Amino acid sequence: MNALTLPLVIPLFAALLGLAFPRGKKVQSAIGLISSLALLVASGWLFSCVTSGSIYTLPLGSWPAPFGIVLVLDFTAAIFLLTCSFTGFAVTLFGLLHRLGDPLERWYFPLQNLLILGVNGAFLTGDLFNLFVWFEVMLISSFVLMVIGGKRPQLEGGVKYVVMNLVASAFFLAGVGLIYGKTGTLNLADLAMIIRDGGSPAGFIKGGAALIFAAFGVKAGLFPLFFWLPASYHTPAPIVTALFAGLLTKVGIYSFLRVATLFIGEDIASWQNLFLWVAALTMITGVLGAAAQFEMRKILSFHIISQVGYLFAGLAMFTPFGLAAGLFYFVHNNLAKTNLLLVSAWIEHRRGTVDLAKIGGFYRASIGCSLIFLISAFALAGIPPLSGFWAKLGIVRAGLDGEFYWLTVAALAVGMMTLFSMTKIWAEAFWKKDPDAEKEGKVELSSEKSHRLSLAPMVMVVVGILCLSFFGEPVFVWSMEAARQLLDPSLYIDAVLGGGEPS
Repeated sequence: MNALTLPLVIPLFAALLGLAFPRGKKVQSAIGLISSLALLVASGWLFSCVTSGSIYTLPLGSWPAPFGIVLVLDFTAAIFLLTCSFTGFAVTLFGLLHRLGDPLERWYFPLQNLLILGVNGAFLTGDLFNLFVWFEVMLISSFVLMVIGGKRPQLEGGVKYVVMNLVASAFFLAGVGLIYGKTGTLNLADLAMIIRDGGSPAGFIKGGAALIFAAFGVKAGLFPLFFWLPASYHTPAPIVTALFAGLLTKVGIYSFLRVATLFIGEDIASWQNLFLWVAALTMITGVLGAAAQFEMRKILSFHIISQVGYLFAGLAMFTPFGLAAGLFYFVHNNLAKTNLLLVSAWIEHRRGTVDLAKIGGFYRASIGCSLIFLISAFALAGIPPLSGFWAKLGIVRAGLDGEFYWLTVAALAVGMMTLFSMTKIWAEAFWKKDPDAEKEGKVELSSEKSHRLSLAPMVMVVVGILCLSFFGEPVFVWSMEAARQLLDPSLYIDAVLGGGEPS
């Protein structure tokens, strides 16, 4: 078996095994833990392979590209794979240490593995149609995860989620059909070569690309297509929101990176203003929405949008340093955002709500949780010397180098507003006294050993944030190499159509 198939085979078999034991919660938990750890190890090993600068390909069924299905692993795909595997492992540990409750407990780990299968497939696929297929795998598993339990808010959020994503799928299919009708291929490398050689009408390519970008915009939660995200992400079980924050919107950004750099590299001038405005407005509207909320998960859901704006800004600048800064930002954001939503889930498990008006006293109840929140929140806001500071510094420097001054000002202003939102959560949930304890004339939340133990996955992610903060230089060097590969489509084309490196 080729190692490139491991990110697909591991979650697929884990999901099937889990579904075979719907009432065996311990068996499912064991399968979930082993598969997540195996996937993390496999992703780490695949990442070590691409550090030589090689691009690895695997034609499935021995059908050569562009006629068969091909898997492709380059620096960008490896960075996304490894980062998402790490946060996926942390979320799995969190699920093992908490009572998820029926029926979520019965189905969570198989569905999580199906979702990871779709995410990994999107990172590795080398053609547009299979990218669509992996999107649908993600959509089905995430919709079930969202509505499982059948509560009214879940169903309302799930309907908004699935309807908007089906509209995105329709856009995607229309774009794919338009491009295939004019070029006769859906292989990304083959399409990039045809576009580069001028072998297809530019108008049709632009039209197809516009439809596909609209679909990616919905998946990524970009302005003005993000409204489904804050309407649905706060409704499922808390652990599901944390999982979604680490995986789903990032696939939309990855797809943008992959397709935009292959399709419009030489025609970026006609798209760049649109991309820059979308990035800035995504940052601004996301953070303004967060500032207006008073419920922890809603605040963090809006912040997913503003942080996606930063990621997209790196792409919109379309410079080596801008793309590298965006990739570094992705690693930082995936860790910080997932951890903040795990903290939110931890609080909700203890109090049954994350409404800031109804909770408080968590600083006294758990110093450990308070430190985890502070480090993750300060990292998200960009307080030095934490990872968010270096990530935002990269975006700002790329903006100044490229003379995108207004985008740079927007990025700095959004950083300040992010800090305001984080201090609001700190003041209400951690610093002020527990409102229920005050009513009952007694103090408050206990700090049982089991609750301290359940902080372990969040501590693991905090260690990742601190490592990125103080020893992050290699990550930026790898991001620069990934940006170099993205901006030179001939490397990808030669690897796929020329057979690629053996793996």
